[in-house]
Amino acid sequence: MKVSETGEFGLIARLQKMIEKAGVANAPGLLIGIGDDCAAWQCSGKTQLTTVDSMVEGVHFTLDTITWRELGWKALAINLSDIAAMGGVARYILINLALPDDTETEDIEELYRGMIDLTKQAKTAIVGGNISNAPQVSITITVIGESLNDRILKRAAAKPGDAIAVYGWPGIAAGGLAMLMQKLKFAKEDATYFKNAFIHPVPRLEEGQVLVKNGIAAGIDTSDGLISDLRHICEASKVSARINVADVPVHEILKKNFKDKATEMALSGGEDYNLLFTGKVNIIDRIKKQLEFPVHIIGQIISGEPGKIDIFSAGKPVKLQNTGWTHF
Repeated sequence: MKVSETGEFGLIARLQKMIEKAGVANAPGLLIGIGDDCAAWQCSGKTQLTTVDSMVEGVHFTLDTITWRELGWKALAINLSDIAAMGGVARYILINLALPDDTETEDIEELYRGMIDLTKQAKTAIVGGNISNAPQVSITITVIGESLNDRILKRAAAKPGDAIAVYGWPGIAAGGLAMLMQKLKFAKEDATYFKNAFIHPVPRLEEGQVLVKNGIAAGIDTSDGLISDLRHICEASKVSARINVADVPVHEILKKNFKDKATEMALSGGEDYNLLFTGKVNIIDRIKKQLEFPVHIIGQIISGEPGKIDIFSAGKPVKLQNTGWTHF
């Protein structure tokens, strides 16, 4: 059945039933959820966090490379990752859908199943949203969160002398995107690994909270690419950075399948949604023991021109052709 036949309120009713049945309609402090003009909740005394992001068909995704359920997961994941980048706790989710009238109702239910899967994992709640007509699919999600304690991670908190550290393996999602868009053929296990990294990113909420608990002040998620996101930190903190290419972690699966392109993909490839942060070496060493995936120190924050990043390989400066994602 098409959404034009189901109707706006019929579709909302079906989705509300799914959300309530899945047990993701309530969260601490929630007073009114889906069904009223606004969602309403009682704020705690902690710092409130809000983020919003969109995925537009033909710009951020095509439905021939991603399933509706995968799309639901990813659309929510990129928003939850912003809360993780601040070391925060996700609380409430609002979803706005713009849909062509010939969209199948069952596809939208699959979209919501993907969102519900991640909502359960993140221990948060879907509390409202909106549905309207549009020429192509557009998904806009707002997530409301709060600080874990009295501190949050900020871009504007890096200091000269800080070590620069990255959590996880940068560039894997870029490998997944290249594989899907260029229709590259890899071994089955490798192809699955790349596809999951690009389509099924995991927002690092608990990991961001670990950073805050250990006193890290500066952080960001790696959505635009390692160098591009580091530049965001440096510009906000009015500092420069120095990176040693040999210290940048490049996963063996990336080296195996992309050969001499692997290192540049690790430096400039986006959509990994892991964490990049700065701090004292002894604190980073302590954090390494508390996280599941590896943490690598890749360089140092230095005084200098805000946003300037010097990249060195074997003591010689390196210039990248591509430094990360930009919308325009």
